[in-house]
Amino acid sequence: MKAEVINPFLESARIVIEQVIQISPSTGIPGIKEIELIDNHIWIQVGMSGQLTGNIIFGIAEQVALKIVSAMMGGYLITEMDEMGKSAISELGNMISGNASTILSNQGVLVDITPPKLMQIENMSILPRRALSIPLLMEGIGELDIQVMIS
Repeated sequence: MKAEVINPFLESARIVIEQVIQISPSTGIPGIKEIELIDNHIWIQVGMSGQLTGNIIFGIAEQVALKIVSAMMGGYLITEMDEMGKSAISELGNMISGNASTILSNQGVLVDITPPKLMQIENMSILPRRALSIPLLMEGIGELDIQVMIS
């Protein structure tokens, strides 16, 4: 996968996380890996169509997602992933993907994205399992994995 496809997602994720959570994430080591369907994780799928097609899947440990949602809610402690929390974490994936599609568009690559879909492990088996995984490390919060499966 070419860097010009990956970089908009990294750039967008850094910008959105800095704005929404007030933390500057660092990038872990990207690599091709099998998507591990892990319990106690939240998976957000955003589809892409146009000049690039495929899926972006954000994988977040539930405890990390709770910390992110708490930060998004102005520091109000969230201890359970309720409907509001699921909506907030889905919106984070939507914001990252939307900004990345704008960056791609500015580079002349036209794409459309689908609304974010919160995934359960049971219905993820239909997806391809190999993806470019880009971990974003957020100090004091944890890791957000961006799984890129586009062509």
